[in-house]
Amino acid sequence: MKPARWLLLLATLLLIGAGRPWHWNLPLGEAPPPSPVGNAMSAAKVELGRRLFYDADLSANGTLSCAGCHEQHRGFADGNRTRPGVHGDPGLRNVPGLANVAWLPRLTMADPAITSLEAQVAVPLLGEHPVEMGMKGLEAELPRRLGADACYRRMFARAFPDRRGRIDIATVSAALAAFERTLISRDSPYDRDRRGQADALSMSARQGAHLFADKGCASCHAGRDFSDGAYHRLEPATATDPGLAEKTGLTSDAGRFRTPPLRNVAVTGPWWHDGSAQTLDAAILRHGQQLTDAERIAITAFLDSLTDQALLTDPRFAMPDEACGKKL
Repeated sequence: MKPARWLLLLATLLLIGAGRPWHWNLPLGEAPPPSPVGNAMSAAKVELGRRLFYDADLSANGTLSCAGCHEQHRGFADGNRTRPGVHGDPGLRNVPGLANVAWLPRLTMADPAITSLEAQVAVPLLGEHPVEMGMKGLEAELPRRLGADACYRRMFARAFPDRRGRIDIATVSAALAAFERTLISRDSPYDRDRRGQADALSMSARQGAHLFADKGCASCHAGRDFSDGAYHRLEPATATDPGLAEKTGLTSDAGRFRTPPLRNVAVTGPWWHDGSAQTLDAAILRHGQQLTDAERIAITAFLDSLTDQALLTDPRFAMPDEACGKKL
């Protein structure tokens, strides 16, 4: 076959692979999360993003991947109060879970400007306060490291034919964002109860759901993912972490943090913006509500009913075993 025809055939095959649509596995009637213009979902993009999510080569010294802080069995949270960065810099805030992150209007605890998953990637990857993955100033390392792998070159070409398979911060961010949009949690006992499944909730969890509403918890933990996306102050600000004030410069914003979503909250501890609540019960108490022991137990049972075992165990979200037909 002549070289020109071979190149044309290769380009056609890449376009076909890249164009294979992503199949959303959602409950009947549920609309998929939005994707921004310029980063449409595709199977090739999600596959690439999944591999990148588990690849420690995205960090300065090759020791920390996204999954190193976002563990599937913990609802894609961490389990530590805060997580040190690749150079040992102490973490500033507790690692949040990623369930249903595609629907969140704001994606960090205290920066209202970050509203897209693509933009959020820069926080751990390039951030300096604190340093997490430590790639600031090493942006050229990504195409060098990833481009040295023939399989990665093939995966980027399939995922981004419109960008000629370019490997850089923008395409890495776009692929990671595509994978993160698939981390959907809609099969907890709470969800099954809402869909009419008998006995999906225990009596204690059902009582806790009523208390959660009656005690005003739902005024901030609102909506399907239990967050109003707004910033609130529950305790006095500290010098260690000024919260929203770090971005706005307003004294009135000191100590204000975004309401955390509660999907899979029972497995994402420790809790609070700094991970200082070691138990879910302690986190409930710090909200200042006057609750009896029985009421706290019931609310905790309700929060436990938000745990989606399917998300925590689905092999499609785990570290891939192979890429390009070969074992990793």
